[in-house]
Amino acid sequence: MDSKKIERIKNGKGFIAALDQSGGSTPKALRLYGIDEDQYKNEEEMFDLVHKMRSRIIKSPAFTSDRILAAILFKVTMNSKIDGMYTGDYLWEKKQILPILKIDEGLDVEKDGVQLMKPMKHLDELLENAKERNIFGTKMRSVIKELNEESIKKVVDQQFELAKKISNAGFVPIIEPEVDIHAKDKEEIEELLKEELVKHLKELDKDVLVIFKLTLPSKANLYEELYDFDQTLRVVALSGGYSREESNKLLKANKSTIASFSRALTEGLKADQSDDEFNKKLDSSIEEIYKASVEK
Repeated sequence: MDSKKIERIKNGKGFIAALDQSGGSTPKALRLYGIDEDQYKNEEEMFDLVHKMRSRIIKSPAFTSDRILAAILFKVTMNSKIDGMYTGDYLWEKKQILPILKIDEGLDVEKDGVQLMKPMKHLDELLENAKERNIFGTKMRSVIKELNEESIKKVVDQQFELAKKISNAGFVPIIEPEVDIHAKDKEEIEELLKEELVKHLKELDKDVLVIFKLTLPSKANLYEELYDFDQTLRVVALSGGYSREESNKLLKANKSTIASFSRALTEGLKADQSDDEFNKKLDSSIEEIYKASVEK
């Protein structure tokens, strides 16, 4: 693993931009951007439009390594090009921003208060593809909706089992067991989740480096303990349905946590904005999220 890249993600000032909406969430992302379903005929046209949106974000003068450490991509984005370069290469070579790949194939049906990840039938093939595209790390998401100790254990077991495999393949995995912000027992769920994460970290080989992507906790600084382990490079927060304003407010209360926002990052960006309007809006969003991430 490249020590320069590890140092950047571990100690760099900034946050992780999440640009990884996939099949199910892409129509909503486009709608928020001002492009409705009647403006594309099929999945290919849909992905072409979302790649143009992401390219516009990535190429913006506001999207720089001064404030952004890494960007999470979807497979189609990874295998698409910006100005003749694969997206990951463009991010690193032109912007010095680390490319990360969303690797999960979506959520399984809800059972006993959680949604595990669907079986990853094509993981080996996807990791080979990621290696060819010079990807730095991966991201995989599961969801916890109810206070069920056994189910929470299953979520964390699955995340760590895959994280070890991904690390062995040469990538830094982002472990993302999201807690639903509307969960009735959110604070208790988060306490149980933290205990499980710590338990697994105690047993994790020292050479397996991980990043945690977690819902902003009800109890500020709950996840600080994860930094007691050398294997933890970073703890980052997902916005999880909170507005950007609320996300930033909660983020500021968690001293060592940085953002990894998706919808909260692109909030207010529209396809019909002039480049000047688009860049100003994006710059303002990035600055807000950056300050909430680094100015504690």
